[in-house]
Amino acid sequence: MHITASVFINDHEHGLHQDYEKWLETLAPHAPINQYRHNDTGEDNADAHMKRQVMGREVMVAITNGKLDFGTWEQIFYGEFDGRRRKRVLIKIIGE
Repeated sequence: MHITASVFINDHEHGLHQDYEKWLETLAPHAPINQYRHNDTGEDNADAHMKRQVMGREVMVAITNGKLDFGTWEQIFYGEFDGRRRKRVLIKIIGE
């Protein structure tokens, strides 16, 4: 993962991800880019850092009888807030 991406758990319901995009853009709008001090460095992705902070960088999931213990419509999602980049996944299993 990179610092401007997120992993989160939620339901896979129609329109929900578009609602997230709209809500996050309201919280941390991309433009104007000069509203963020971080962008003074030549970057233009301060908003992506903030969106990632809100959505989180990791998830924890219980495993019951060898299966992910999710609600009926829950899934793990990957949020990309600063363009497409190479991805890697780290999975740690802790317990018995």
